[in-house]
Amino acid sequence: MNYGLKPLGREKFWLWLMLLPTLIGLVFGTIGSLLATLGLSFFDWDLINAPKWAGVSNYVALAQNPDYVEAFTNTLKFSAEYVPAVVIISLLLAVLLNRKIRGVSIFRTIYFLPAVTSAVASALVWNMIYGKDTGILNLLLETLGLAPVCWLCADNAMVSVVIVNVWGAIGEGMIIFLAGLTSIPRDYYEAASMDGANDVQQFFHITLPLITPSIFFQTLITAINAFQAYDYIYMLTRRGQGNSTVPVAVYSIYRNAFNFFRMGDASAQAIQLALLVALFMAVMFWWERHYVVYE
Repeated sequence: MNYGLKPLGREKFWLWLMLLPTLIGLVFGTIGSLLATLGLSFFDWDLINAPKWAGVSNYVALAQNPDYVEAFTNTLKFSAEYVPAVVIISLLLAVLLNRKIRGVSIFRTIYFLPAVTSAVASALVWNMIYGKDTGILNLLLETLGLAPVCWLCADNAMVSVVIVNVWGAIGEGMIIFLAGLTSIPRDYYEAASMDGANDVQQFFHITLPLITPSIFFQTLITAINAFQAYDYIYMLTRRGQGNSTVPVAVYSIYRNAFNFFRMGDASAQAIQLALLVALFMAVMFWWERHYVVYE
């Protein structure tokens, strides 16, 4: 069928046609939702009565809300611990499993399993591991003659949930780094070996510079996931009446919206979190322009 387009124009036509569903979802789903949330942040609305204009009072109230300040601070602390741990451990695993060793496929599968396992099921298992009275960790400590630890109490909960979230994310990061590692030509390593470079020198002078695109991508995705973290944290640290020993930003947004029906407050918190993510992305893209090596 002739649409009256030149060959290049025909290619553009099919390209836009194939992109149309994604563009519709982007405009009405992502951008539309963001604009609706921004507009709602200037109103007081309880889902029952008509919205009332509130101006910037919802944003001013954020700094005066100790619960949100705690949740926002916890999000920053969690991200500062979670992102470097995921990136570094995933990279080390990928380097170790990028070798011709027996059973390497089995090891790759084992490390990737947490990424495809239900968060609810995983949280139940980790609850049994962290349990104060009958948890596996405390039983091990008692066997060694040590006192049991309340792993999910306020003092230790942050470290405990970071460990669980890192465990669940390193498999995906490992796959991304493996893809980057396999794209590096073997000739570079052979030439370096002939010049007397050992494995450590090859890693820092060949592998690390050439895998910076994968490091950039994995750091960006991991940070976004950290800012959005909710499932493991809530299921491991939830207490009575919907509280948590480690409240985070997304958890605070959820509580304000669907527990307290303060949609304006929840929208203001969501916009602030979106601005934080946008700021981090801007920093990451600046870093990419200056330090990421593309062959």
